[in-house]
Amino acid sequence: MKILIHSANFAPEPTGIGKYSGEMAEWLAAQGHEVRVVAAPPYYPAWKLDETYRWPPWRHEVWRGVNVWRAPLWVPRKPGGLKRVLHLCTFALSSLPVMLRQTLWRPDVVLTVAPALVCAPTGWLTARLSGAQAWLHVQDFEVDVALQMGLLKGAVFGRAIRAVESALFKRFDVVSTISERMRQHLLRKGVAPERTHLFVNWADVDRIKPLTQPSSYRAELGLAATTRVALFSGTLSAKQGLMVIPEAARLLAHRHDVLFLVCGGGAMQAELEQAARTLPNLRLLPLQPLERLGELLGLADVHMLPQSQEAEDLVLPSKLSGMLASGRPVVATCRADTDLAAVVGQFGRVVPPGDARALAQAVTDLLADPAHRQVLGERARTHALLHLARDGVLQALVRRMQPAVPQAQAST
Repeated sequence: MKILIHSANFAPEPTGIGKYSGEMAEWLAAQGHEVRVVAAPPYYPAWKLDETYRWPPWRHEVWRGVNVWRAPLWVPRKPGGLKRVLHLCTFALSSLPVMLRQTLWRPDVVLTVAPALVCAPTGWLTARLSGAQAWLHVQDFEVDVALQMGLLKGAVFGRAIRAVESALFKRFDVVSTISERMRQHLLRKGVAPERTHLFVNWADVDRIKPLTQPSSYRAELGLAATTRVALFSGTLSAKQGLMVIPEAARLLAHRHDVLFLVCGGGAMQAELEQAARTLPNLRLLPLQPLERLGELLGLADVHMLPQSQEAEDLVLPSKLSGMLASGRPVVATCRADTDLAAVVGQFGRVVPPGDARALAQAVTDLLADPAHRQVLGERARTHALLHLARDGVLQALVRRMQPAVPQAQAST
């Protein structure tokens, strides 16, 4: 097939949507499909434009067998509600002529990744002009998250933007998302069931797997053999309720055998650094190389997955798949009736969002019971192998795309 991907975030961004869009494009190209991508230059999670992409603003490159066209965007120093909208709008405008030019290539599928939803009209128009299948992939419900977190305000404005969002969703041939609860949310927004597709964030189960010996990070960080690690690794964004981690660390400051480790970069980094200055049992690491992700996740005795109450059922954190693949139990902070709780409850503990005391207690309970941790970790690994392996997830994606290829073309 000829597949055109429109994604603001793309490789070499190491986390989030950029990571998954890059891995998807690379895998599709390796399977023999022709893949083109229209993306912004890398800027995430640091919210700073990669220096090597500052000029020229529009460019073409070949990345691992994938043709990539870059279109510029404005990156605010301090992303907020309106600034985030303007940030995404600049990419939607700059990428519009690049996308329309791809109609001459006649793709079979045009896949737009949201966020940014503001790119959806361009993706849909390009597909219609090309006679292609119009596919929208929803990584999170950015409109609902922004309204619930107060990043966008106003009841009338909220109703209007939700109406626009729903109208956009219903125009696409396929709308996919990353969890069953989020798929149900698509149905509530008016998308017909037959047009939805469950497209989960996968794990590289060959690269990320239970370690048979101590992680190399233990020696690098100078950890004692008796030290147990509660780890959070990923983007440090506001929608995750990350400040519950230093609060829990403060409650366990007397436990010299427990280290809270936060690894990543993003908007909340400064606040976490400030908290870590007064907490000897809380340490921060910068974002680590992707090739060491297995060693990093294997460092954890327990993974922490905080989530803010406003976003907990509108976003299923992509980092969860790697945590499960590593064969370690997870403690999530979310309400018990959410999609995240339904998943994590099988492989760890679920505590109320923002409850530092409950998080500290769940971590210490798991650390005190190695046998139970082993059982939960093995269960998590089995789930990852059965449901989150990259090849299986992407093969299902291709099968759903196949009807987009005309029968005559498919038989040649």
